[in-house]
Amino acid sequence: MQKIQVFNTSQLKDVENAVLLAEELVNNYFKMSSNQWLGNRYDVKTLENLTRDEIIEGPFAQVIGYEARKNVHFSSSSYNYYTICLQDNAILRLLEKKKELFLPSFLLYILIHELVHIVRFSKFEQIYENSVETKHMINEERIVHDITCKIIEKVSIIGKDDVLQYYKKWRLDQDFKKLL
Repeated sequence: MQKIQVFNTSQLKDVENAVLLAEELVNNYFKMSSNQWLGNRYDVKTLENLTRDEIIEGPFAQVIGYEARKNVHFSSSSYNYYTICLQDNAILRLLEKKKELFLPSFLLYILIHELVHIVRFSKFEQIYENSVETKHMINEERIVHDITCKIIEKVSIIGKDDVLQYYKKWRLDQDFKKLL
């Protein structure tokens, strides 16, 4: 049985920096006002802070949606809240295998990708409830990967080209059948 790996202090700083840059890049890409951006309520958690239900095997991250109630008595006063659940173990295992991948640029890609999902959920371009249906999910993943690549291509960051190469098979212009 493999030991579960969690981000160390230095790697958590990489997560923090990637979150800040990803927020800025996604906000700029979608040209959202401050109010629109602040309307996207979300949190980013790493493995140490995930509940058992938030830990998954395989993907590097997932977005979990919640419905929250405002502090008022009316039932219609609810809003969507999302948690980006980073899977430290999966990320660190891949980086051990793929030495060419650099953690800061890989985290940036992952976080941009998950924030694009959240923006698409909030704009109803992607329905959260349908995001688990396989056929719909694969097509949506391709759209989100394509947007993620467009966003990150403009950034000068070490390791970006290797990350883009790693995710190339998920781009819209690639053969869909290879993903099934």
